[in-house]
Amino acid sequence: MDPQQILQSAQDAITARRVFGEPFEADGATILPVAVVGGRARGQDGGVGYGVGARPAGVYVIRNGRVSWRPAVNVNMIVAGGQLVAIVALLVLRPIVARWLQNRVTRGLPAVRSYMPPAYEALGAS
Repeated sequence: MDPQQILQSAQDAITARRVFGEPFEADGATILPVAVVGGRARGQDGGVGYGVGARPAGVYVIRNGRVSWRPAVNVNMIVAGGQLVAIVALLVLRPIVARWLQNRVTRGLPAVRSYMPPAYEALGAS
């Protein structure tokens, strides 16, 4: 296949129809789905390849002449971000807590202070 022909078909693949889906009616509103479409071309040793990918971005909701945007939420990315924050927090806090505990021990203080609420002391709990 001719590389110029492949590039032309790649350009045809990324059109407004790929980004904006077919509008449809629901509950008295017109819904227009939107996607993020991207592509990548690569040529090597006389060959050319092209890939197109798409992911949902959200929808435009048209109701009573007013347009609002409703973004698509990727829960997997939110969970992965939370896990990344937790891992970084643990890696950062571990040496801080270890040093704090070491300082308490070298000053003769207990490593962990046990706290008993006054109500428990009145009951004779130890």
